[in-house]
Amino acid sequence: MLMLGFSSGLPILLVFSTLSVWLTKAGIERSTVTLFSWAGFAYAFKYLWSPLVDKVSVPFFSNMGHRRSWLLVAQLLIIFSLILTSINDPKNNIIITAICITLVAFFSATQDIIIDAYRIESVNQKFQGSLSSMYIAGYRIGMLVGGAGSLWLASYWGSESYDYGVWKKVYLTMSLLMLIGIIANLISSEPKKLRKFSKKTKLQFRFFLNILISVLIFIFIYSNVNNPFTEKNILSFLFTLFKLLFCFICSGLFIFLQIKLKFQNRSIIEESYFNPIKNFINKYGKFALFILLLISLYRMADVVMGVMANIFYLEKGYSISQIATYSKFFGVFATIAGGLLGGYFSMKFGTMITLFIGAAIASSSNLLFAWLATTEANIKYLISVITADNISSGFAGAAFVIYLSGLTSLKFTATQYALFSSIMLFLPKLIAGYSGSWVDVMGYQNYFIVTALLGIPVLFLIVYISKVAPIK
Repeated sequence: MLMLGFSSGLPILLVFSTLSVWLTKAGIERSTVTLFSWAGFAYAFKYLWSPLVDKVSVPFFSNMGHRRSWLLVAQLLIIFSLILTSINDPKNNIIITAICITLVAFFSATQDIIIDAYRIESVNQKFQGSLSSMYIAGYRIGMLVGGAGSLWLASYWGSESYDYGVWKKVYLTMSLLMLIGIIANLISSEPKKLRKFSKKTKLQFRFFLNILISVLIFIFIYSNVNNPFTEKNILSFLFTLFKLLFCFICSGLFIFLQIKLKFQNRSIIEESYFNPIKNFINKYGKFALFILLLISLYRMADVVMGVMANIFYLEKGYSISQIATYSKFFGVFATIAGGLLGGYFSMKFGTMITLFIGAAIASSSNLLFAWLATTEANIKYLISVITADNISSGFAGAAFVIYLSGLTSLKFTATQYALFSSIMLFLPKLIAGYSGSWVDVMGYQNYFIVTALLGIPVLFLIVYISKVAPIK
């Protein structure tokens, strides 16, 4: 799981921060660079093609088993996409670069679906803590290599002026490091689970094609409907919610018309999406809504605060090198330590107690930033606060992954977990987009206190759910 976590964490920053540096150095306009963040929609919508991963067998490498054969295909396609990215200079053809990076994001998100399902199916709930903490440790190391490591290589091989050859070597090197995940896959064993594969493979792929078109419709409408409220206030937030709802309705109407016109088989949709949701509701009954509410709110305090962290450090007077060293480098190891602690606590005290502790320390650590806002810039204070925040974040992250793993039915492992992980970040990310306006109104100290208070409802939800629908 450590090696597979590395394989998951490596590509994500090659799609985002590392790529943005490359494009900026190549002289691409800032507005164009930011458009590349749309490749991240692959991670947000990955639950849409997760039924394929659950129900359809891979014609190649089938002797490896269902999960491992899918994983090997995804890993090979990530390597192929990274090589394609490396052999194209964005300065000469930005469109090809965009296509290649979208492929990297798509296959990387697919790899995440498979590894999450593989982890959940490999051991029972008691041992999910150890597997989850090792996965998070590997994931963070992979992010460190894909982010700071790739930039260090670019700096080592090149100069301040743009040199395409340098970035070609960087992305080729990163593609070679993906072999770590392939080695992990080859030396692993397939989870012992009987599977029922779909006999409607062609219909499944046709449905996936329709889903892909509906996602493109969503992106097109969302990007072309301008928000009339220029300032990020409550009206702007409400309009964004309305716009998201309108985009979902338009995408849904497309699928509905496909069914009505007999272009799409209704049974495939029921099998792919309604059955996993129905299974979850049947399992937890009237408490399912409270569980979904907990999933959507659990990381709220952490995510909303984290969006402003780097801006706060800079405005406080800390240098970029200090932020990079203590927040990005040492912070990674603090997060890994927190993740290992979370895994240990889960095995020792149970999932629900660990989940409660994680929520409590993740939200209360925001109060340390409120204190830091009142002090003068001091590197010792910065190190202490960042270390405490990353340990608590790692602990909460591991606790939450373990909890989501326990919620997931083995009949719909990939689909349910992918859906839960998408719900987890949707609302926090949406609200986090307005955090800059919050700071303008109330200042950093009050902002950090408010983000800490966002964690209180979560604690009450955990106490309630642990009584009515606990996970051991």
